Amino acid sequence: MRAEPFVCYRPQPEKAKDFASLPYDVFTREEAREAVAERPHSFLAIDRPETAFDPSHDMHAPDVYQKAASLLADRVADGTLVRDGDPCYYLYRLSGNGHEQTGIVAAFSVDDYESGTIRRHEFTRPVDEKDRADHIATTGCQTGPVLLAYRDDPTLSTIVAAATTATPLYGFTDAEGLRETVWRVNRPAAVDALRTMLALVPRAYIADGHHRAAAAARVRKSLREEHGDAMGAPGTEPCDYLLAVLFPESQLMTLPYDRVVADTAGLSAEDLLARLVNQGFAVDESAEGPVRPTEALHYGLFLDGAWRELAWQGDVPQTAVGKLDVSVLQNQVLGPILGITDPGRDARICFVGGQPDAGALEPLVGKGGLAFALRATPVADMMAVADEEGIMPPKSTWFEPKLRSGLFIRPILGSAVKRQA
Repeated sequence: MRAEPFVCYRPQPEKAKDFASLPYDVFTREEAREAVAERPHSFLAIDRPETAFDPSHDMHAPDVYQKAASLLADRVADGTLVRDGDPCYYLYRLSGNGHEQTGIVAAFSVDDYESGTIRRHEFTRPVDEKDRADHIATTGCQTGPVLLAYRDDPTLSTIVAAATTATPLYGFTDAEGLRETVWRVNRPAAVDALRTMLALVPRAYIADGHHRAAAAARVRKSLREEHGDAMGAPGTEPCDYLLAVLFPESQLMTLPYDRVVADTAGLSAEDLLARLVNQGFAVDESAEGPVRPTEALHYGLFLDGAWRELAWQGDVPQTAVGKLDVSVLQNQVLGPILGITDPGRDARICFVGGQPDAGALEPLVGKGGLAFALRATPVADMMAVADEEGIMPPKSTWFEPKLRSGLFIRPILGSAVKRQA
């Protein structure tokens, strides 16, 4: 795997807390507008530039992306952002609620992404991929990091731990109560040590940020087609790499991704429960209220005002994706019993991620609906699916904490592109 130090813009330390923001894709359009109104100088204004326009304005219009570029230039001009001119690695720690994870921020090869050295496990939607590609192309920067995972390596962990004994570049508690700490790795010996160890990592896995990775690859392809021989050999231009943070598997935390269905497909509660038993589930009433499963192929079901625990007792396909809790639920319940064959598009189903308390699903069910509470998908299961080149069902993994955007802004236009522009 090729992972290089990089040149970036980053906020002044005293402005980092107010500038950093949650990633663009955790907000609806209205939520983004409200968040930017509360913090107009946060990076979210750049990440979601449609918030500067009337709600009726096309959020994918060219002037929207031009607004992002203008706001980014303004933050450089007013000193909010400074440029680290020498290529550096960074270490990024997120800690809170008893959890801590420390990752390596680097520029990872797009060729590795396209060859499968960096592995993916979900499809991307063309409209969302194009949105991020247009944002990158217009601003000339990668502004939101991809979350990558790798199988633990003790030597690499030792190097990272040693580097975090230095004085941090940033250390602040953000608006959500998460402690964020960043170290810059710029000593030549330390940079060489990290580069050498990263080259020994056999593969990485996209945990979160598939659209950002796909957009980086799309922009690289477009730039190389447009500028041709004026650009350097593959692997030598900034656009040949994508911005990401690499974490060891053992430090990543997943939370449940539950399902809420608007109706029972015309079945009474009794008929639905009977269908579940006939399908191969053991069904037990819960005397203790909400059910949050901890075992594989167990589910909490909230139906007709009561909680039940489901346990799948049938056969399971011997593939990594077939064994997933979300796959069995889809293939044995949502599809054949409730008629939801395309969960990514069916308006009858919605997904609730990152909520440990299954009881929070109850008010979302409404009259005549139901909810399924799942255990969190283990990181190892996600890796196994990616190793088999499988695709996970929609909304299978919810990683917490979310990487903040705006702390590392990576220019991707090399000198050849700038000369021709």
